[in-house]
Amino acid sequence: MVQRLAVLLAAGVPPRPAWGYLREGDLPAAVAASDAPVPEAILRQLAAVPGQEASAWRGLAAAWAVATNAGAPLAPTLRQFAASLRSLADAQRDVAVALASPRATARMVLALPVVGVLFGVILGFDTLRTLVTTPIGWGCLVVGGALVALASLWNRRLVRAAQPADLTPGLGFDLVAIAVSGGAALSRARASVNAALARCGLDIARDEGIEAVLDLSRRAGVPAAELLRAEADERRREARADAQAKAAALAVRLMLPLGLCVLPAFMVLGVVPLLVTVISSTVTRIQ
Repeated sequence: MVQRLAVLLAAGVPPRPAWGYLREGDLPAAVAASDAPVPEAILRQLAAVPGQEASAWRGLAAAWAVATNAGAPLAPTLRQFAASLRSLADAQRDVAVALASPRATARMVLALPVVGVLFGVILGFDTLRTLVTTPIGWGCLVVGGALVALASLWNRRLVRAAQPADLTPGLGFDLVAIAVSGGAALSRARASVNAALARCGLDIARDEGIEAVLDLSRRAGVPAAELLRAEADERRREARADAQAKAAALAVRLMLPLGLCVLPAFMVLGVVPLLVTVISSTVTRIQ
């Protein structure tokens, strides 16, 4: 969508009508119909947008605001921002692929206690009756259910911790690069970016290395925009590598709830009732 906006603007379509030509969802139509500035119109529509998508929209609103304030051309700005979003989307897809196997493993092992109960029924033992009609069975249900619930909660927390924490790494560097490309002084560009980040509900201190890059630009007497974009690309590569490392470690960490909760729950719900049923039926036959 951002790339299409850039093409329309480069072809001479005014910004507001350009939004009206987009057909993806309700947000572009709402922006086109709004009388507010584009960044404000975007922010007003984010209540019904999912979290990850809302983060990208906030970044677009901040980029639009910075480009407008700095007098930077919008079409090249949007093309650069579209490339940044594609890089982030690639990283999220990589993480989703890496997390698919650990998530499937977590769901599968949580089914082991149920498999244990069904296994006893298939063998011809009335383990379900033992579970629901005897004190031992009630105790097994309570302990086993608590272990399964704990394992499920533990798995969800592990998977949540493996998700990328920052969905727009390098955004601050990109925004300052946009500001300086419009000819603004470095100090004014930094202030404009901070104001846009705050206005769009993004963390102002998200990219602490910006000042170091700007200082390098001053000392070397070279344009800051390319240095900033290179640093933004590096932050995105680091974020992707970090997310992939977390996803790989998740497969190992999921062994903890498996060993400490799921397997004991399998024993309590599947094996213990089976043993009780076998012993009870044996004693009954002897008598």
